[in-house]
Amino acid sequence: MKIKNRESNCLRRLFLEPIEIPINGVLDLHTFHPKEVKGLLDEYISACIEKKIFSLRIIHGKGMGVLKKRVGGILKKHTQVESFKDAPIDAGGWGATLVQLKME
Repeated sequence: MKIKNRESNCLRRLFLEPIEIPINGVLDLHTFHPKEVKGLLDEYISACIEKKIFSLRIIHGKGMGVLKKRVGGILKKHTQVESFKDAPIDAGGWGATLVQLKME
């Protein structure tokens, strides 16, 4: 899956060149702008379902909780999401969200 992001590489930043994101059930949002999150989550969830990956970990970081709230709001409304919760301490704690997708 190719997604545009704010990669630290100067050329990629200037031209917003798509980068490959592995579809393995773990999505790290640290390099993405909050405005990109909804489209990114939608695409990533679809790609995971296509690969029959139904348990995800979304890493949003701890910070002030703004991105965490945005992710939660998106997941709450997503038709393919069965449930979601904070990750356990050893998987990121409140800096990551575990998502269970519907297996339809």
